[in-house]
Order: sequence, then C-alpha cells, then structure tokens
Amino acid sequence: MNVVNPLYIGVLYVLASAAGFGVMSIFAVYAYGAGVSVSTLLFLRFLFAAVLFFGLLAWRKESLRLNRRQVLALFFLGGILYTLQSLSFFSAVQYIPTSMAALLLYTFPVFVAVLSYFVEKEPLTKKTVFAMLLSLLGLGLVLGLSFGGIQPLGVVLALAAALFYSVYIIVGNRVVKGLSPYVTSGYISLFAAASTFLIAQKEGGVDLAFALAGWWALGGIVVFSTVMAISFFFRGLQLTGSTKASVLSTFEPVVTIVFSALLFGEAFSLFQLLGGCAVLAGAALIVAGKEPKPGRAEEGEASAARVIES
Repeated sequence: MNVVNPLYIGVLYVLASAAGFGVMSIFAVYAYGAGVSVSTLLFLRFLFAAVLFFGLLAWRKESLRLNRRQVLALFFLGGILYTLQSLSFFSAVQYIPTSMAALLLYTFPVFVAVLSYFVEKEPLTKKTVFAMLLSLLGLGLVLGLSFGGIQPLGVVLALAAALFYSVYIIVGNRVVKGLSPYVTSGYISLFAAASTFLIAQKEGGVDLAFALAGWWALGGIVVFSTVMAISFFFRGLQLTGSTKASVLSTFEPVVTIVFSALLFGEAFSLFQLLGGCAVLAGAALIVAGKEPKPGRAEEGEASAARVIES
C-alpha cells in the first residue's frame, strides 16, 4: 500500500490556506456592496473569529493562561499593529482593485528585509538586494508611471498595510515564542476586536443594518479567510517547514487576481501582469534566501510572521 508523502499533504494544506486568504478581499467587496462599513466589518470579523478560536481551544483543552508580559505583547500585536494593518488593507480595497491591493501587500518581504537589517542586524545579501530590486521594479510596472486611473490614496493604504505587516512580523518574532499558535491567534483576534470596536464607536457605532448578503460575506471572511486559513496554514507548516510554506503563500495574490478577473472583470495590462510576476518572484526569493538564526526554530519564526493574515 502506497503512503502519500507528508510533504505533498503539507503543500495542499498551505495552498488551501493561501486560497482562503486570497479570497478575503473578494468577500470584503461583496460586504461593502451590502452596506457594511469597514469598521463594522473588522469588528465583527475579529469578534466571531475570537469566539471560534477560543471554542477550538476549549475543544483542544489548551491552557489560556498568560503572564503579564505576554498579555501586553499580544495586545500590542493585535490591538495596535494587526488592527492598523487590517484597517489599511480593507480601506485600500475601497479605492483600488482588489487584485492590485493584494499585490501591493505582497511587497512586505522588502520592508521586512530592510527592517531586519536595521533592527535585527541581519545582513543584506546580494540575493536579497536583487530580489528587493526585482519586487520594486515589478511594483513600478503594476502601478504604471502615470498612475492613470489609480487612486493614490488606495495605493498608500495598501503599502501602509504592507509596512504594518512587516513591523508585526519583526515584533512578533520576539514576543510569541513558546505560545500555541491557536492561543496567539485567539488573543490577537480578541484584542483586535476591542480596538476595532472603539474605532467603530468613533465612527458612529457598530451598524448592523446591512443586507443579508453582507452577513454571508462576513461569514466567508471569518470561516474561510480566518479560522480555516490559519488552521490549515499551521498544519501545512508542520509538514513543509517555514521556508516552503512562506514561498507557497505567494499563491494568495494569484487567487485574488483570478477571482477578481472572473467576478469583477478586473484586468491587468501585459506590463502589469509582468510586474505582478516580478513582485511575487522577488517576494519568494527574499523568503527563500532567509536563513534561520542559530537556536531559533523555523516553525516559530513562520508562526509569528503569518499570524497577521489570520
């Protein structure tokens, strides 16, 4: 009897996770069309995700106890950095096509490489510098020199999301070691729900007066693009390792682009398609070129780097 290679199973888990994350902005567009505001969407997403995560933890009988340092660290990650990243990305989708927002978010490895150089004192190898230049060249092709038809605010918001994502990764690598990924995800979702609730109150409160289609879209974001996507990623991570899992995750914007073309009629020019390929190739090269530091488990690194998309 032939036994399936666990690596192949892990690849399928990661690709399924990437597909879940990739359709998140698609669901968001439908939610906005049903009258859901950004702040309400984010609050409900994080609230329901937290409920499901803590339900999963109860079923797995995992301990929820944290020390004071861990609570403060997770609040900073979820209540501030994660909230800012999500708010920026979901707002960007209101101004630029979902496919472009997804590609701009995937410039984050460039920011991570630069921040790691200054914060972690990681050297910038020739391979990393080449990958960064490749991604930036691709970014220029995607946006075009004239920015014709592109709302600059959407571009700024998407790039801000990539920057917040990068800071999250750098900080997360230091503070979530030793914690279960599900405990981390549960508390981060909880703290993000608290922060987005305050943002919603500032904008007039949580508005539930939206069409039924908005609830379906929200359910898709919570179930497929949050809980399922995170769970599948961590399972795939165990079977493939952090580098392979991170490179496979570049499938996310590809999923977004395909669904955007099929559902919304969004299309790139030939130069923009080439630019998108360059952005993803640069991101994959940067991730593949990362060498884990001595004494640091690569699974721990990837867990910290990936929780933000939960």
